Amino acid sequence: MSDRRGVRVKIFGIGAATPAPPAHPSAPIPVQGPGIGTGVRVALGEGGPEAFPLMLGGAEFGWTVDLTAAHAILDAYAEAGGNALHTADSFSGGRSEHIIGQWVHTRGVRDDVVLAVRVGQHPDHPGLGPVNLVRAVEASLQRLRTDRIDVLYLDATSGIPSLEETLATASWLVDAGKVRRLGAFGFRPEQLVEARILSSAGYPHLTVLDVPYNVMRRDDFSGDLRLVAGAQGMVLTPSHPLEHGFLAGRMRRREQIRSVRAGQLAAALTKRGQRILKAMDAIGGELGVPNAAVAIGWLLAQRLVAAPIVNAYAVEHIEELVQGVGVRLTRAQLADIERASQ
Repeated sequence: MSDRRGVRVKIFGIGAATPAPPAHPSAPIPVQGPGIGTGVRVALGEGGPEAFPLMLGGAEFGWTVDLTAAHAILDAYAEAGGNALHTADSFSGGRSEHIIGQWVHTRGVRDDVVLAVRVGQHPDHPGLGPVNLVRAVEASLQRLRTDRIDVLYLDATSGIPSLEETLATASWLVDAGKVRRLGAFGFRPEQLVEARILSSAGYPHLTVLDVPYNVMRRDDFSGDLRLVAGAQGMVLTPSHPLEHGFLAGRMRRREQIRSVRAGQLAAALTKRGQRILKAMDAIGGELGVPNAAVAIGWLLAQRLVAAPIVNAYAVEHIEELVQGVGVRLTRAQLADIERASQ
């Protein structure tokens, strides 16, 4: 047999293989070296780590995606030039972190990737009190098989008894080298203001914000929250950029839905949702890209957005999603999507 370059190879136990026929002159040249996206990077906040402008989320890992499939997805993402991975200690009870940690360890790429972790909702270490915050970070570090988290998102959806105590604990974690930068999830505008006031007293800054946000779902990131985040120079890493997969355009009728996300997908099957898909169909046709890439392109065209967090449960989804990084929507195309989303 021969390898991809036409070199004769001897298979142990079988004998010498016959020479392969010469490659046709028009045959494609195998792509070698780093992915084209390797040189595409954005800063996750002022002085933050440099990341590919599309973070791969691990919400499906350990739940609908097993270890083998997850590692294949991670490989495909890395081959495309991706380097930013997002997970949470509550995803599949920590199995998502185990899967990502094993992949990072076996591939030997810890210094090449940005690890972003959300803590605050694990049943063993709930909330952001000082003791549970330290225990949550230590447990995540162990599952991820690393000594540091590049971006630690503080999940405030269950409330924060004392933001000052939380930031004081986070300051110790930063000083100890266990955390590089802090992000926020579930924070109200007034909490971001309080955090910035505390940072003037020496506590660490919150530089990254995670909010569910996409062309269909804008209310979560509007009004005071958007104004405060912009005034503080925060960058947005929006979650749910495809509205649970609806904006990929595969599910357009209720009878098509056979997913664990059935309820969430069905909620998007409205006249407004169909209008948005129709507008994205037209734009995708013009640009020669799938709807998922148009949805990512729309997000990256929005102010403050640095890197949407996307979840994938199949290798083929990676190619669709990564194309969105190269999409540059015109003003007319953005206006078409805006009209459809009204």
